[in-house]
Amino acid sequence: MLVTRILGDCPGCGGKNRFGNVSIRGDYVLRGCMSCKYSTKVWLPEIRKKIIYLDQFFFSHAFKGRDQRFVDTAQRIAQLAAMQLLVVPYSSIHEDETHQWRGYDGKNKEDLMEFIKATSRGHEFKPEYNVEQTQIIRAFQRFLAGGSPEFQLEDHDAIKGDIHEWDDYFRIDVGRYIGDIELKRKLKRQAVKGLVDIFESWRQSTNTFDQDVALEITAAGKGYIDSYLEFVVRISGGDYAAVFNSPVMSQVVQSMLHCIPKETPPEEHLRQAARFFVSDHFTQIPREWLSARMYATQKDYVKHGAFPNRENALQDLSGFFYDVTHVSTYAPYCDAFVMDKAMAHLVADKRVGLEERYGVEIFSLNNWDELYTWLDAIEAGMTEEHKAGLSAAYS
Repeated sequence: MLVTRILGDCPGCGGKNRFGNVSIRGDYVLRGCMSCKYSTKVWLPEIRKKIIYLDQFFFSHAFKGRDQRFVDTAQRIAQLAAMQLLVVPYSSIHEDETHQWRGYDGKNKEDLMEFIKATSRGHEFKPEYNVEQTQIIRAFQRFLAGGSPEFQLEDHDAIKGDIHEWDDYFRIDVGRYIGDIELKRKLKRQAVKGLVDIFESWRQSTNTFDQDVALEITAAGKGYIDSYLEFVVRISGGDYAAVFNSPVMSQVVQSMLHCIPKETPPEEHLRQAARFFVSDHFTQIPREWLSARMYATQKDYVKHGAFPNRENALQDLSGFFYDVTHVSTYAPYCDAFVMDKAMAHLVADKRVGLEERYGVEIFSLNNWDELYTWLDAIEAGMTEEHKAGLSAAYS
């Protein structure tokens, strides 16, 4: 056996300094000998780690090392993660933003991504489009069954594997296809430009906040249906490339249709999906609930004078869509979320009420001391049983 941490002589063959920890298998340490087949298990206590999401701005500042606050906090978080008290999963959005990082060469981008993954200790959120589809399918199944529209959060919807297990000594890094970076940058610029271009119409709007939320929800549901219909039209016309290059969201409705009972008449299938997208079941999906209110709140800020200068708005809102996506997708599954001050202000608005609705602690440079207090409280709550587990697994 490959012994990772030598503990002493083998109880089986007596080999000198040949026995020790081989690996950690979730809830136990496997111990064995480098010379014989003797092995044993040491069971570890059950643990429940705190989940914290670190925004890209945090990782960028900590990696650059120019602001000691970020460096110190990153070290403190890494320490608690090593103590199996806290976990920092990274997401597909971290990868997308890292590879679009301007002003740094490929080596620096690779180093930043490695820094992010090392901080996460290999733990990873599922890609945001997977979380999006999973939430919709679960809500649709509940809709079909006539169940309550209240959405029940489940960690496995958004997080790969069981993060509440003890970490092994090694992690396997599997790369992800990033795609055309310049195209992504172009689309990002176009999206922000499109957002700023409609600010003037927002300022003229007489809609109430609730009406704006309803419009966002309606537009989201229509987007899924329209994308699917476009996919069907392309396939029907013989454009089979649609299978490979259609937007991911075009497959959401396709997956929904597979959930409909076989005895349902075919002509009813799409109608069922359409009824779902105007139901409370769709409205209560965390991603939809949060994003609609974040956009409606930002619209209200613009109506009341925010972002009067176009060029400044283009700069200030350059990462807005990414921010909305990662907050609305991942925040409900977290105990804490570290983000920039502007986004922290937005989600703390009572009309969004991220913390009140999902119990997520929100931290930014506006309340950095509270983040330290939160981290210290996690360590202070460590049990003697947990400390014994740490000693058995990592000493």
